[in-house]
Amino acid sequence: MWNELLFAFQSVATLPNFLAMFAGIWGGVIIGAIPGMTGTMAVTLALPFTFYLPPVTSLLLLVALYKGSTYGGSISAILIKTPGTASAACTVLDGYPLARAGKGGKALNMALISSCIGDFISNISLFFLAMPLAMFALRVGPPEFFMLMAFSLTIVASISGRSLVLGIIAACLGLLLATVGEDIYGSYRFALSEDMKSGLGMVPVLIGLFALPELIKMIVFRPEDNSQAMKLGDNRLTLSEFRGSIKSICRGSVIGVILGAIPGIGPSTAAFFSYSEARRTSKNGDKFGEGELEGIAASESANNGACGATMIPLLALGVPGDVITGVMLGAFMIHGLTPGPLLFQNNLGEVYSLFIGMLFSSLFLFIAGKLTAGAFTKISRIPQTLLLPCILILCVYGIYSIGASPFDVTVLLVMGVVGFAMMLLNIPAAPFLIAFILGPMFEDNMRRSLAISRGDLGVFFQSWISWGFFILTILFVTLTIRREWKKWRDRRASAQSAS
Repeated sequence: MWNELLFAFQSVATLPNFLAMFAGIWGGVIIGAIPGMTGTMAVTLALPFTFYLPPVTSLLLLVALYKGSTYGGSISAILIKTPGTASAACTVLDGYPLARAGKGGKALNMALISSCIGDFISNISLFFLAMPLAMFALRVGPPEFFMLMAFSLTIVASISGRSLVLGIIAACLGLLLATVGEDIYGSYRFALSEDMKSGLGMVPVLIGLFALPELIKMIVFRPEDNSQAMKLGDNRLTLSEFRGSIKSICRGSVIGVILGAIPGIGPSTAAFFSYSEARRTSKNGDKFGEGELEGIAASESANNGACGATMIPLLALGVPGDVITGVMLGAFMIHGLTPGPLLFQNNLGEVYSLFIGMLFSSLFLFIAGKLTAGAFTKISRIPQTLLLPCILILCVYGIYSIGASPFDVTVLLVMGVVGFAMMLLNIPAAPFLIAFILGPMFEDNMRRSLAISRGDLGVFFQSWISWGFFILTILFVTLTIRREWKKWRDRRASAQSAS
């Protein structure tokens, strides 16, 4: 084994490989920071350029693009409240308030360090846990997946802000919009036009919900100080701030590795799941959503931890963990590599080279993030009267570039109006988004399970995995009800004492 690792290290430690990884990381960060320009688009556009590259070099380029775009999404999420990628949507909750408070650089540094640690831990898991986690993922069928989605939807309670009722209302609206389009049996729901038959795209909904309401707010209310830029303030991340978040970083990395290894979950769910757990267990849980560094650490470590983990089912089973690894599957096949159990027997050298290259990519991610953080932080100095129209142009261009669809641009604008209405009514946007993301997976796996069992509800309780998620769901709901009851009792007691 050690001889193979040494040979793999020698094959990776070459100038072309380092240039490919650095270019991939750098390009991924820039693309991820542009609203609407997703990591999937970056990897897909780069795929033709890998045809004439050596197999290891081409794969390292695509992996670097994936990792860079995942971190890059947090840059625009923090500075301009516009998540560059869906996995950065959770980072908006605390990142943008910190930027408004003049701590944009501090938030970017926390996002970078958390991303690199989560990425490194996920890469280490590839070495030692690829096969065990892949075998665990194989045991997760539709019933287990349904229970996992049911448990994940309890995240709504943690990201609802001050009103659980408004959070539940937002989640119900998100679930309703998630049903638009074709279901698994070919029936159409709410298909008022031909374009709606394919459903609503996640990226237009995401960007419209978070980015456009700020622009509409500026146009409608015309605040007197809208020409002023945000103050930068102290952007250094102190050791005590990092130590206060290390627990959430490690927990988020583990959550990202476990959920990322399950095909179909992806970094977005892992980020919200980690954020929910961090808020529930942190001593500063009440400050989450108002500019808490620990919230950024939890979400960024999880979504980057899921990046490397999505490679686990691809390499060990030949099953893509998400859309981007599905594109990478094509790159493997182009170069004569067949992912699956035989890959570790027939192409062990290439596998080890990929593992070591991914470890190097974590270092390159840190370097690229540090070099670009100062430049991106200067965005905060741009007056909002200039910045917000530029954001609108970037959003429309990014959304249209995905599929050249005017319908997607229409969805973007409509969701901007919906997001502005939710802002006026104090309805939180995060529960809407997480329900919209998880809704299709929740419904599809429920219907698949019932189809398998011919309507027998007992199918949801036939494995220990289903029982585990069911118990966790009941426990979390019970704790949430208990917490809300205590809040109501305290408010009532304070009202009586005041009267």
